[in-house]
Amino acid sequence: MIEFFKEYLPYLKNYKGKLTLAIFGMILVSVSTAAVAYLVKPVMDKIFVEQNLQMLYILPIFVVLAFLGKGIGAFLSSYYLTYIGEDVVRIMKDKMLRHIVALDLDFHLNKHSGELISRITNDISKIQGAIASDAVNFFKSLFTVVGLLAVVIYQSPKLALFSVVIIPVAIFPITIISKKIKKLSKKSQEQNSRLTSSLSEIFNNYEMVKAYNAQEYELKRFEKKNLDYFKINMKNVKNQQLLAPIFEVVGAISIVAVIIVGGREVLVTHELTTGGFFSFLTALSLLLDPLKRISNSYSKFQVAVAANERIKEIMSHPIMITSGLKKVDTIDEIEAKDLCLRYGDKEAVKKVNFKAKKGEMIGLVGDSGGGKSSVVNLLLRFYDPTSGEILINSKNMRDFDIEDLREHICVVSQRIYIVNDTVAANVAYGKEQDREKIVEVLKKANIYDYIKTLPDGIDTVLDEAGTNLSGGQRQRIAIARALYRDPDILILDEATSALDNKSEVSIMQTIEELKEKLIVFIVAHRLTTVENSDRILVFEHGEIVCQGDMQELKKSCESFKKLYSLS
Repeated sequence: MIEFFKEYLPYLKNYKGKLTLAIFGMILVSVSTAAVAYLVKPVMDKIFVEQNLQMLYILPIFVVLAFLGKGIGAFLSSYYLTYIGEDVVRIMKDKMLRHIVALDLDFHLNKHSGELISRITNDISKIQGAIASDAVNFFKSLFTVVGLLAVVIYQSPKLALFSVVIIPVAIFPITIISKKIKKLSKKSQEQNSRLTSSLSEIFNNYEMVKAYNAQEYELKRFEKKNLDYFKINMKNVKNQQLLAPIFEVVGAISIVAVIIVGGREVLVTHELTTGGFFSFLTALSLLLDPLKRISNSYSKFQVAVAANERIKEIMSHPIMITSGLKKVDTIDEIEAKDLCLRYGDKEAVKKVNFKAKKGEMIGLVGDSGGGKSSVVNLLLRFYDPTSGEILINSKNMRDFDIEDLREHICVVSQRIYIVNDTVAANVAYGKEQDREKIVEVLKKANIYDYIKTLPDGIDTVLDEAGTNLSGGQRQRIAIARALYRDPDILILDEATSALDNKSEVSIMQTIEELKEKLIVFIVAHRLTTVENSDRILVFEHGEIVCQGDMQELKKSCESFKKLYSLS
C-alpha cells in the first residue's frame, strides 16, 4: 500500500494549497472530536456531580463550538482531498489513453478493445475510489485516532493500556483477509474486462447476431461470464465484511476491560472521577469507529493496488516503433529494398523490391494472404521490416519523424471510421475545417450531390459508425477525408470495393486527374480497379512474382492470368 501511494505522490506537488487546507481540516476534525470526548468530564463532574449552575450555560457553548469545528474540518478535508483525487484520476486517464494510442498496431491487434476500455474506465475507477474517497476516510480517521488516543491516555494511562493492548490481536486476521481481497479484486477486474469485451463484440456485430439468430447464444455466453463475475464479487464482499465482526469483538472486549478496571478506580480506589471515567469511555467508543474506517479503507486499498498493477502492465508496455527526427518536406520517391516482414513464425513479406515516383499509380494484386496489406502496413510504419528497408527520397524511412511522415501518407481501407459528428468534421478529421475545401473534396469523391440533400448539408451529424450512410457513401467520405489532407502518397486498400461501377469509374477518374501530384498505391481484388496503373505488382505467398502493366502481365505472367480469368 505504501508503494501504491508513493507512485502518486509526485502528482501532489501541483496541489500544495489544497493539500494544506485538507490537512488543516483533518487536524481540526481530530482536535474537535477529541474535545467532544474531553468535554464529557467537566459536563459530568461540574454539572451533574457538583451541580454547578453556571457551568450548565457555559459548557454547552464549548460543545457546540467543538461540533462546529468538526463539521468545518470534515468539509475542508473531504472536499479538497476529493478534488485532488478526482483531478489526479482525470490526469491518469488522459495519460493512459495517450500511451495506448501511441502503442504499436501489433499491441492493438493482440488486445481486445473491450479489455482496453475496461482498463481505462473500470480499473482507473477503482483507483479513483481509493484516492478520492478511501484516502479521505483513511487519513481523516487516522488524525481522529491520534486525537482520541491523546484524550484516552490523558484521562487514564492505565486504562488506556488495558483497552488498546488487544488491538494488535486484530491485525493478523486483517492482514490475511486483505491479501485475499487483493487477489480476488484482480480476478474481478479481469472478469469485468471479459464482460466489457463481450458487450463490445455484441454491439459491434449486432447485424450478424440478428442475421444468424444468435441472440440466445450471445446471451448465454454473457450470462455465464456475468455469473462468474457475480461469484467472484460475492467472495470479495464476504472477505470485506469479515472485518466488521472482528472489530466488533475487539471493541466489546476493550469496553468490558475498561468497565471492570475503570469501575474499580471510580468505586474502590477513587483514582478516577465519574466524569473522567465517562470521558475515557466516550473517547474509547469514538475511537472504535475511525479504527473500523481505517480497516475498511485498508481493505479497499487492496482493490486499488490490484487495479494499479493492471494499469502498470499497460503503461510499462514499450513503444517498439520509434520515431526519427528528420522532417518530411515532400515525398517524390519511395523505394522498397529486399523488404521482409514476419508476424511471429509467419513470414508475410519476402524480399519485396519496388520503386514508385510522384505521378505514378502502382497496383497491388494477388490472392488473399499474399502480402499486399502487409506491405501497406510497412509503408505506414505500423510495423518495421524484419529485414530490408524502405527509402523515402533515398533516405531510410526510420530516420523520419513518424507523425510528420504520416501527414504525407493517407490510406483509405475497407474498414471505414466514421465519427459521430458532422460530415464536415469527418472529412477534416483531426484538422482545421476549411468549408470550401471540404465541399471541393466531397465533389471529387463523387458524394457532394448526396450531401446537399441532407437536412443540414455538410453540417449534418452522422450516426456512430455512419449507420445513416450506405457502405459506398461511407467509402466516399473516407476518400474525401484522404484528399482533404493533400497527401504525397495515397493508398487505396480495397477502397472502392463497396462502390458501384459508375461511382468507381468516377473516383478513379478523379485519382487519374490528381495523380501527377501523388504517388498512388491501389490494393485491389477487382482487376478493373488497377487496369490504368502504370505498374502492377502481383503478390503470391508474400513475394512479388511478376510486375508490369496490364497488357504485359496478361501476356507473360501466369499468376496474373489466373487472377484475370477469375475476375
